[in-house]
This record gives sequence, C-alpha cells and structure tokens, in this order.
Amino acid sequence: MSFFNTLGRSMGRKGSTPTTPTAEASQPQRKDTPRNQTGHHASTQGPSRGELVTYAQPTQPKLFLERPFVDASLVKGSFKTLVALPKYLDVMEWVAFNMFDFYNNINTFYEAILERCDHKNCPTMTAGDQLVYTWIDSNNKHVKLPAATYIDYVFTWIQALLQDQSIFPTKAGLPFPPTFPATCKHMYRQLLRVFAHMYQAHFQDILHLRIEPHLNSLFAHYLAFGLEFDVLDKKELRGSPSNPTGIGFLYEMWKESGRLD
Repeated sequence: MSFFNTLGRSMGRKGSTPTTPTAEASQPQRKDTPRNQTGHHASTQGPSRGELVTYAQPTQPKLFLERPFVDASLVKGSFKTLVALPKYLDVMEWVAFNMFDFYNNINTFYEAILERCDHKNCPTMTAGDQLVYTWIDSNNKHVKLPAATYIDYVFTWIQALLQDQSIFPTKAGLPFPPTFPATCKHMYRQLLRVFAHMYQAHFQDILHLRIEPHLNSLFAHYLAFGLEFDVLDKKELRGSPSNPTGIGFLYEMWKESGRLD
C-alpha cells in the first residue's frame, strides 16, 4: 500500500529530521556535536538500467545467515497478514500505532545487549564488514560516533517525535500533518540501522540470551511492514555493492523463502 506516494514525499523537513548518511569506514573521525540535518546516502549509487548488480559477500561467516539461526522464528508462515491494514481503520492511525510499537520493541531488544555495546566493543556504528553509519554535525560534516551514542541519538529523536502532538496526535480532532509520511520514512530508516548494527555486531550476544527467534520475528515483521506501506528503502537495506549490509543478505534469504510475501 503506497499511501506515501499519494500523500507525497516531502523529505526535507528543515531542522526536524535527522538523516545520518552511510559512509565508508575510512572517513576521518571528528568530535563535533551532532545536530539534526537532512542529508543523503553517501555510499549507494543506483545501478544503470538493466545492469546486473553483484553484492560483495561477507568476508567472515555471519551466524545470522547460517542455519538453523536464519530460520529461527516465533511465527510460522508469512508476516504479510500481520501488517495488513485492518478493515475500517484509518491508514494513518495504523502506521502511527505500528511505528510506536516497533520503537518500543526495538528499544527493548537493544537494552538486552546494551552492556556489550560500549565504546570499546563498538567504537563505530557498523552495519557490514566495511560499512559504518555516520551522523551529520553542526558543520554539516559526517562524523563517526560510537554505536551506543549513535543509537541513543536515534532513540531520543524518535521519542521526541512520538510525544509531539503535532506529529503523532493522540487527542480526538487533531489531524496528522501532511509531512507525517515523510517523517515515518525517516524514523523507519533510522530504526533499520539499529537492526543492522544489532545483527552485525551483537548476534552472538543475542544467541547467548537465546532470543534469536524473537529478534528474527520482530525484524521480519518490520520488513513486511516496510514493504506493505512503502517505507522500506531497499538501497538503504542492502547498502552498496562494494559495502553491503549484513541484513541485506538476510532479507534476500527470507524473501526467497516466502517469509515476507
């Protein structure tokens, strides 16, 4: 359901939507204080029409791409029915409810591995073997941040949006703003990056806690929702051919198995 297409893609909400572009790990590190700023995807270049794109395989085996872990789930079958818009429910209300729910659930999973995601173990916000997400600071510079700092900024920003009645109205008679679809797409993008880091850097910790079926179920639900409501950017999901994300390969495996259909 592409209601985001029909309502427009106003992605440039000045001063209120942080976009933290993907950058390669060789980018110099800075210590500036980040601010909210609209940016672009620095490492993904779209292929020419008709061009076959080959993504570099992970240099090291990833447990979340191996069986039985890739198949671990609390839900059997497709997630498409879980994300379908209920009859008689406004699509804005449904998307708002799901974004709130996803935020809380992802936050809970991250808290479970928070002690392992410190500055020593995660000095950067990794999402692939060579892929590091960066923030945009007050000087419009891409800055590397420890993953814990980056994720804290993301959660703080999203929580502020969810509590803003002008964006996520909870009182009767208050309408959703015209920019609501674009705001949700930015929120979805940033939460996707949290998933990417947890799988890339902390799946071993997830296994130790024996919660991999729960994480896989939540992530598959998240992907199915993004596909259904047109908030999933597949370039963001996959990364670039030379610097792919780990979750991009997981998405392809689940897609081939019909899990997301």
